[in-house]
Amino acid sequence: MTELIEACHEFDVQVSTGGFVENVLVKDHDKVERYVEEAGNLGFDIVEISSGFIAIDTDDLVELTELVQDHGLKPKPEINVQFGAGGASSVEELESEGAIDPASAIREAQRHLDAGAYKIMVESEGITERVREWRTDVAFEIANVVDVENCVFEAADPEVFEWYIKNFGPEVNLFVDNSQIVELECMRSGLWGKKSSWSRVTAYDRE
Repeated sequence: MTELIEACHEFDVQVSTGGFVENVLVKDHDKVERYVEEAGNLGFDIVEISSGFIAIDTDDLVELTELVQDHGLKPKPEINVQFGAGGASSVEELESEGAIDPASAIREAQRHLDAGAYKIMVESEGITERVREWRTDVAFEIANVVDVENCVFEAADPEVFEWYIKNFGPEVNLFVDNSQIVELECMRSGLWGKKSSWSRVTAYDRE
């Protein structure tokens, strides 16, 4: 683990934990601060504060953001518009849980940013994953209110990250599977694309 983290740091790549904090909150409630400390000891730069599988107050999540920052690490809280986000549940199972009001998720994101969050992780379930039709209106609403630069959008498939690039530009922050990094970066740079994006992705820097 530490060797991998050190290799990332050699190339100025920041390393984030996954969503394990949910496990700690449920099974070892009194060891959350120890978990954050250990993340720092191992060399992690960012701690993800996920909440898709648990019912927890926003006040408590914001307190976790503050805790991570107090330990000199960068908090990356997650917001969801679908309870149970992050699992392998079917569309029908997630629909039975009911959707979360996007406005509520946005308010939570703003509170995390006010508390010092580094970025906001936007889970894909309920937006582009495990839905009958993509809720691109929700993605736009989050980007417009929270600010696209503050967000990291989960993009589980090439069709999804192509949509984000076409609508938010090649610099949009995306969370993809490591097997898709080359495809994503080729699309960002304009070296590769699909019918609707080939030779159309570009950027301009006056400097």
